[in-house]
Amino acid sequence: MSPVNHPPRRNLWLKWSARLAGLIWLLLLGPFAVLAFGDLDLETHWSQASHASTGQAPTPAETPEPLILVYGARAYNWRGAFAIHTWIATKRHRAQNYTVYQVIGWNLYRGQSVVSVSQSAPDFLWYNARPALLLERRGPEVEGLIDRIETAVANYPYPFAYRAWPGPNSNTFTAFVARQVPELGLDLPPTALGKDYLANGDLLAPMPSGTGWQLSLAGLLGLGLAWEEGVEVNVLGLSTGLDVNDLGLRLPGIGRITLSGRG
Repeated sequence: MSPVNHPPRRNLWLKWSARLAGLIWLLLLGPFAVLAFGDLDLETHWSQASHASTGQAPTPAETPEPLILVYGARAYNWRGAFAIHTWIATKRHRAQNYTVYQVIGWNLYRGQSVVSVSQSAPDFLWYNARPALLLERRGPEVEGLIDRIETAVANYPYPFAYRAWPGPNSNTFTAFVARQVPELGLDLPPTALGKDYLANGDLLAPMPSGTGWQLSLAGLLGLGLAWEEGVEVNVLGLSTGLDVNDLGLRLPGIGRITLSGRG
């Protein structure tokens, strides 16, 4: 009886390595397209870039009701081809100022917490990149949500740690707060690289919107399923998927492409 010929393990390893490399290159097409054709500022030095208000947010004087706003803008320079920087702004009833919560990695160089809490305009340029509004909540019930946001910010587990990839970073922070306050229903786009870096090494957690669940291995490999985000696969921090709720695509670098005309 002749022996069965099995393919050598080395050939199998090479085959799967080639497939993985092909997948990674496919996922990188989005960031490369943004780098080549997107509206990125690749020339301005960070010290000369603007953080001025864009005038998008309701003014406190004209809007006495409490507000929660979440913004995202392309990261500085070439990093913007891959990711956005996100932050949360809140305003209590009849407050005269917004409070802005975000993670700023270079605070570590000054020996400070990366968690920044400041009173400022919520709709600022992020190093010349114009922000997009990701979420707005207003009304009397928002006051209680602001209380819980403040608690979540205080409990963020990485106040003295920062890594641009795969996390923890600014999007890890925003996603953490959203998971602690699922009533926000925050649907972070696939360009919020770092959102899948789960706190405390967890492998299973709610999606940031609170409408489903995700498995994630240190933000490098994962799978999510939720009503708001749809089906999302994460490979090396590059997220792609299908948004069933809004009938659209979620693409690395590019973000959300809505096909239904509703988003």
